[in-house]
Amino acid sequence: MSKEITIYDAIVVGSGISGGWAAKELCEKGLKTLVLERGRNVEHIRDYPTMNKAPWEFDHRGKESQEVQEDYYVQSKTYAFDEATKHFWVNDKENPYSTPEDKEFRWIRGNHVGGRSLTWGRQSYRLSEMDFEANLKDGIAVDWPIRYKDLAPWYDHVEKFIGVSGKNEGFDQLPDGQFLPPMDMYCVEEKVKGAIEKNWTDRKMTIGRTANLTQNHNGRSACQYRNLCSRGCPYGAYFSSNASTLPAAANTGNLTLRPNSIVESVILDKDSSKAKGVRVIDAETNEIHEFYAKVVFLCASTLGSTWIMLNSTSDRFPNGLGNTSDTLGRNLMDHHFEVYVKAQFDDFNDKYHTGYRANGIYIPRFQNIKDKHPDFIRGYGFQGGGNRLGWGYGNRLAGFGGKFKDDLMKPGPWEMSFMPFGECLPYEDNRVTLNGNIRDKWGLPTLHIDCEFKENELQMRKDMLKTGREMLEVAGGKNIEAVNLKPVPGFGIHEMGTARMGRDPKTSMLNGNNQLHEVPNVFVTDGSAMTSSACQNPSLTYMALTARAVDFAVNELKRMNL
Repeated sequence: MSKEITIYDAIVVGSGISGGWAAKELCEKGLKTLVLERGRNVEHIRDYPTMNKAPWEFDHRGKESQEVQEDYYVQSKTYAFDEATKHFWVNDKENPYSTPEDKEFRWIRGNHVGGRSLTWGRQSYRLSEMDFEANLKDGIAVDWPIRYKDLAPWYDHVEKFIGVSGKNEGFDQLPDGQFLPPMDMYCVEEKVKGAIEKNWTDRKMTIGRTANLTQNHNGRSACQYRNLCSRGCPYGAYFSSNASTLPAAANTGNLTLRPNSIVESVILDKDSSKAKGVRVIDAETNEIHEFYAKVVFLCASTLGSTWIMLNSTSDRFPNGLGNTSDTLGRNLMDHHFEVYVKAQFDDFNDKYHTGYRANGIYIPRFQNIKDKHPDFIRGYGFQGGGNRLGWGYGNRLAGFGGKFKDDLMKPGPWEMSFMPFGECLPYEDNRVTLNGNIRDKWGLPTLHIDCEFKENELQMRKDMLKTGREMLEVAGGKNIEAVNLKPVPGFGIHEMGTARMGRDPKTSMLNGNNQLHEVPNVFVTDGSAMTSSACQNPSLTYMALTARAVDFAVNELKRMNL
C-alpha cells in the first residue's frame, strides 16, 4: 500500500451527473475536494473523437460489428450505443455481474470521467408533491422524508445553471421550472396535441424539457440541432459534467480529479463511527491508496455506490456501511418502457423539419391523479415525437426499378410515435448483493442483481398500449402499430432506490439530507437515495438532491457537527 497520506476537506466518489454537481458545489463553497473516478479521463472536446464524423467515415457506417456485440453484449442493446459511441460504454466481458437464471437485468454503464452524463437522454423533469406523498398515501414501502417544497429551490438552482429548455404549463403533476425558450414542435405534433386536448381534459402535451440549450448560456453555446449528443458535444450545448460542473469546480482551484481510481471501501473510524476516508485501487498500477477527508459523498451511480457500501464491512457494520437496517441493496427500481405506439399521417406533405431536433414531446401522467384506476396504482408519462420518414420507409413498400428508386428520393409520410415510461414500485426482494464467486480483474466481488417487474407494472403496460393507440386514433393516425415487448429491468437506465431515504433508521439508509443515519459524514446523492421512482426521468432530481445535501453538509462542517 502507498504510504502517501493526503487529507482533503471532501471526497467525492464518481464524476457523473451527481458527482459533478457535488464537486462543483463543494469547491465553490471553499472545500478542497478530491473527485475519484474509476475509469479513464475524458476531457471536454479533446476526448470526443467522433463528434464531427460523417457516417461514411466509420468502417461499418456506424453499426457495430458482430465481434463488438459479443464484447458489449449488454451495452450494445441501448439506444445510444453504436460505432460512434462505443468508447463511452464498458466492455461487458471485462465488467461481469450475475443474475438469476430466470431473470435478466441490463446494467448500462460507462466508466470514465463524466460517466453517463455524456450519453444520457437529457430529459429533465421535476417530481411533484404527488410523487413525494405517494408511498405514504398508498401505504407501501416508507415515506419520503422530504416534500416538494424542500426540493423546489434546489430544482431552481440546478435548472438555472445547467440550462433546461421547455415551456411552463401549470401542470400539477409536472411542476414548472426555470426554463430557457422551448424548442418548437413539429406540425404533426401540434396536430396530435390539439386532438388530445380537444378529446380529454386530463391529458396534455408539451415539448420535452431537455438539458439542451436553445440560447448561449453560462459560457456554453446553443444547440446546433445536429442530434449527435451521445458522441460528446464540442459546443457544450447539452449538460454534462465534462462541459459544465467539473470545469466550474476546477475554476475555483479547489478541485483534484483522480481518474483510474477504484474505490474499494469507505474507511470507518471505529471510535467515532465516522468515515475517515476511502481505500482506492489504482486501476493502472494495482497500488492501494488511502485518502482522507472530513466528509465523503458517494455519487458512483446507484449500483456503484451500493457496491461500495456493501463492500465496506467492519465489526460495527458486518453487512455493509450503515446497514443495520438491512435495507442496503433492496428496493431496486427502474422505469419500465418498451411499449411502442406509432402511426402515419397523410397531412403536411409540403412540410419538413429543419435540422435534427435533439428532443421530443412529453405527455405528463394522467392516470391515478383524481380517479383511481381499477388495475394498478401510480402511472406513466409518454415521450416520443414526430418525424418525416426518409428513404428507409421503402423497406415496407413493394416495388423495384428506376421509378421505385426515384420515389425513395422524396420524403416519406409524417409519423408520430409514443414511448411511455412507467413507475416501478419499490419491492424489498428486488435487490443486489455481493457475489464472491465471480470476481473482477482486481479480485473484487461483483454484484448479483435479482430484479423483476411485477403485477402492478405489467397491468400498467396494458393501459399504456390502450391509451397510446386511442390518442393517435383520434388524431387521425393511420397504419397504427402498437407493441408491448417484454420489459427488462435496467434497460430504462434509471436504476434507483437501493440506499433509500427515509424517516426511520430501522427502515432506511439515509435521512432527509441524504446523510447516512449511522455514519453522519457520509452522504449518498445518486439514484440509490430514491424512496420511490415516480415516472419522470430522475436525473434532475439527483442533481437537486446533491446540491441540497452539499449545502447541508458544509453548514454542518461549519458548526463542527461532522
